[in-house]
Amino acid sequence: MTRPPTRPLPPPDDEPDPWSLSLVARVERDAPGRRRPAHTDVLVAAARAVVLLLDDPRVTDPDGELHAAVQAWRDRRIRKICRRARGAAWERTAGLPHSEAASGDAVVRVFAPHPREEVPDLLRPLQVGGLDLDDPDGLAVPGPDDVLTVRLTPGVAMTTGKAAAQVGHAAQLAHERLPRTDAWRRGGFGVRVLTGPVVLPPADRVDVRDGGFTEVAPGTVTASAGFEGTV
Repeated sequence: MTRPPTRPLPPPDDEPDPWSLSLVARVERDAPGRRRPAHTDVLVAAARAVVLLLDDPRVTDPDGELHAAVQAWRDRRIRKICRRARGAAWERTAGLPHSEAASGDAVVRVFAPHPREEVPDLLRPLQVGGLDLDDPDGLAVPGPDDVLTVRLTPGVAMTTGKAAAQVGHAAQLAHERLPRTDAWRRGGFGVRVLTGPVVLPPADRVDVRDGGFTEVAPGTVTASAGFEGTV
């Protein structure tokens, strides 16, 4: 698979035309028989949805309908924004080209990148901030075999929405830079997410350093990812 080239990027304040990738998590109102998704399940679904979009023929084929948008986004500083939707608003988002992934009770859709100030009409009304979910006691984390492990940095507090963007970025970097992508693809791009110190050497992992636009200071390492099943 052809990897996107690495190129120098302008400082955040000097970027004249920033683009963003929109993630949308389905979070319905509390109701009998309906459970809100767990925090970690949203992160897992977000990571898988990002990679599924980037691996989609609509993106990888130079003539694919999403190829130009993704390339324009990759040529800039990578930004991701997580929104939330419920009910009819969620259903309407299916009208836009997207990828979708689920984990537990969580479902996340990822849409084609767009200029930050030109949010599609179906996404613009959706709430950006305030998505902060919990994990139930005893939430199981699968083993490391045949999946990408994303480790959130201990002590870096983030809302669910912010963490979803960071985990999605980690999965993207792993897809673009690490070996074993073909085996990972055959396994359905499995992901596990946990909080803890890194265990892989720098050559075998990718690190996410945040731009500092929201919640954390610029340069903070928010997440790392790699295939720990090979350790």
